[in-house]
Amino acid sequence: MILLDPLGRRIDYLRMSVTGRCNLRCIYCLPRDSRCCAPGALHLDSRLIFSVAQAAMHYGLQKIRLTGGEPLLRDDVIDIVRTLKQMGVPDLSMTTNGVLLAGVAPALKAAGLDRINVSLDSLDPDAYTRITGGGSLPPVMDAIDAAADAGLLPVKINVVPLRGVNDSEAAGFAALTIDRPVHVRFIELMPAGHKNSGMESLAVPSVETMEKVATAFRRQGRRLLFEGEGGSSRNYRLEGAKGIIGFISPISNHFCGRCNRMRLTSSGKLRPCLFSADELEITPGASPDEVENILKQAVLRKPAGRKTGSAIPGRMSSIGG
Repeated sequence: MILLDPLGRRIDYLRMSVTGRCNLRCIYCLPRDSRCCAPGALHLDSRLIFSVAQAAMHYGLQKIRLTGGEPLLRDDVIDIVRTLKQMGVPDLSMTTNGVLLAGVAPALKAAGLDRINVSLDSLDPDAYTRITGGGSLPPVMDAIDAAADAGLLPVKINVVPLRGVNDSEAAGFAALTIDRPVHVRFIELMPAGHKNSGMESLAVPSVETMEKVATAFRRQGRRLLFEGEGGSSRNYRLEGAKGIIGFISPISNHFCGRCNRMRLTSSGKLRPCLFSADELEITPGASPDEVENILKQAVLRKPAGRKTGSAIPGRMSSIGG
């Protein structure tokens, strides 16, 4: 059995925000002057994680991504990975800021994690500290190497270009793919909980970032070649490079027509669409039949796409992106 929404899109990808807590305060996600949750208050109940995963697999789930907040803040995150993989999740991945990753990368791989995405918005230590509200760059760079050594491949590096902040680093990030089998993905800034706050002025369209990369390497005699589409990403490769450069354009060239995902928030609600406030609550004690019914309802309520100019309702740290 499979889950089809009203437009015939097969829904087989579930993103789970396993915690709303984070150890960084990135300027576009959790600004310094915003209120944060109480410690531990927004850890998603592990019973709910497993019951929703089981129901989704009954309907042909192919992929789960664990997100946050910062999932590695959970003491039981390795147990969660192990249990989900033992349940038979075909493709299990995680998005992390990398701060705590280096020391646990081998254990995550041994527990069954397939791949890792690391959020990294600057290769300059000072700029990184400013963007993340006090973070330190060297542990994250070490974590990328540790993840690759552990076999969490391909390691994907998520970059959000911000005008006047880090947009001059596009070529530097692209250069990481030349000698390393990493995937660098440039993701357009999405308005989340800060519409009309001035953050919109920092957004950089993907086409602009792509042109910066192509121009920089054209001067070196290296072309940027189209590799195809993968999920939400349009992928390219620099001639002779080991890795991939992806461009994800949810604002300038949205991919709603081929969206295959649902989200489980850190507060235990199924969200059919990132840009919609429509949510269905699931209690940790819900029976398997109840969870399956809520899952089917959520799929039927999935909208055709985001409304032009709409912002993401709520905080990205609790929704999971």
